[in-house]
Amino acid sequence: MEHSFRSFLILLAGLACLVTGIALNAIILEPGIWTLLLQAVGAGLTAFGLYQLRSELAGLIRQRRGEIAIFTVGVIGILVVIAYFSTRYTVRYDLSESRMHSLSDQTVTMLQKLENPVEITFFHDSGMRETIERYELIAAQTDKVTVEFFDPMVNPAQARMRGVQFAGTALLKSGEREMQVHGPEEADIANAILRISLGAQQTACFLDGHGEADPFSKEAHDHLEGAAGHSHGAGSKMVIHETHGMAKARHGLEALNYVVEKTGLMRGNRSMSHCAVLVIAGPKTKLLPDEIESISDYLDNGGNVFFMLDPFVETGLEPIVRRYGIVVDNNIVLDPLSHFWADPSSPAVTRYGYHQITRGLPLTFYPGVRSLSPTEKIPGTSVVPLVNSSQESFGESNPESVRFDAGQDAAGPLTLMVTSALRPEQAVEETALLSTASEGDLPSPVIEGRANSRIVVIGDSDFATNSFFHLLGNGNIFLNAVNFLAEQENLIGIEPKTYDPPRVNLTNRQMKGVFVISVVLIPALLAIIGFAVWWRQR
Repeated sequence: MEHSFRSFLILLAGLACLVTGIALNAIILEPGIWTLLLQAVGAGLTAFGLYQLRSELAGLIRQRRGEIAIFTVGVIGILVVIAYFSTRYTVRYDLSESRMHSLSDQTVTMLQKLENPVEITFFHDSGMRETIERYELIAAQTDKVTVEFFDPMVNPAQARMRGVQFAGTALLKSGEREMQVHGPEEADIANAILRISLGAQQTACFLDGHGEADPFSKEAHDHLEGAAGHSHGAGSKMVIHETHGMAKARHGLEALNYVVEKTGLMRGNRSMSHCAVLVIAGPKTKLLPDEIESISDYLDNGGNVFFMLDPFVETGLEPIVRRYGIVVDNNIVLDPLSHFWADPSSPAVTRYGYHQITRGLPLTFYPGVRSLSPTEKIPGTSVVPLVNSSQESFGESNPESVRFDAGQDAAGPLTLMVTSALRPEQAVEETALLSTASEGDLPSPVIEGRANSRIVVIGDSDFATNSFFHLLGNGNIFLNAVNFLAEQENLIGIEPKTYDPPRVNLTNRQMKGVFVISVVLIPALLAIIGFAVWWRQR
């Protein structure tokens, strides 16, 4: 008995030395000779104590309690192994409806298309676990991004050496370029990676001075106010505000590495040579001749313009659009078959023309939109319809009417959005072919001094304002159009996440279907079953 007691004390002393050595090694983070020696002594005493108690342990194991103890130790061991492998090989399942804890598909696409490597050093504290996981998710998508983590309290030398004073700072480096990021959101991080990787920024200019949507306004409900409280279609009343909210679209562009600015052509500076894209977001008054000339010169010099022209507004830009083979119709499109919510003047679209802009888009809708028509073939231009309304739609030419008048209103399907590109070299070849086919000389198009250019035209501007930008695919199609015009198709589809309250958006047909099924069919079916049961029991 005394021999067993001494062996048991030796075993306890060995375990104490072993645990103490491991704990000290974890605390000071710099293993020394004496901590290693302490662990070695503890391991030796533990092994010696177990050897001395071998007969007692063997007898204990053969008992029922021993079997339970071994089973318990085995289960704990399995759990420890599973926990270890879970830290080495992580598997994530995001069960949130809005995928708040996962990277968006657009960000993943952008990361996989990076061309230049980006090195990220993130300084964090214990309360930034969510941001750390976001950086880890980003690094797992591509070998072009590497991430290193430091706690400035634990590694103050690293923080001082890199000039970091606060936790939450990320240092990004690509080639000779360096920058700091302090925002924890996915859009902020993706924006920084794009900027540091591309090295250069493009400028998106928004025309200003004619009541256009303001990209620096955060107002959401300042568009069209109707008797029902808020409408954007036929019969609604225009309310003029000092600001017209389009800040969500601006933030989306900035997340794509654009610099956004407002451009006033009558403020003494008419040069737009630095603008990769000119966005004309729903002017409410007619432009002056000098302004129209400036925009025409910008296109002739290889510029790209996104025309967003609202119904029943004469802007003076119609002749420029016509030069690209597009006619802006003077009407508003009503779609009784497929529209957003309960407003027939907000056509809803789920099928699109095949193009980079519309690739992978969900449903989009356009509150108060005019239709577009093609002109006769213009040499050098290539017109591609992007968005069309349903066959039941029509273009109402009378703003006070909502009834289709045959012979006066255009019948659907109608084109709502279109893109066109001008190539002067192609214009010369097509003119020569047409002249040969007609056995006569056709007038040569005016192409001297003009460069390749692109335009996108849509008969609505409200779809991209703060009220609707974040709904369904409206934000995507706006950003895709700008990226296409700026010749940055590899960035198409990236937009910042918005955490909006969950809601269900239905078209008119879907609402009618839900009503009929839930209010008529299901109660009627239950009534028939009840009547059948009653009749059988009777």
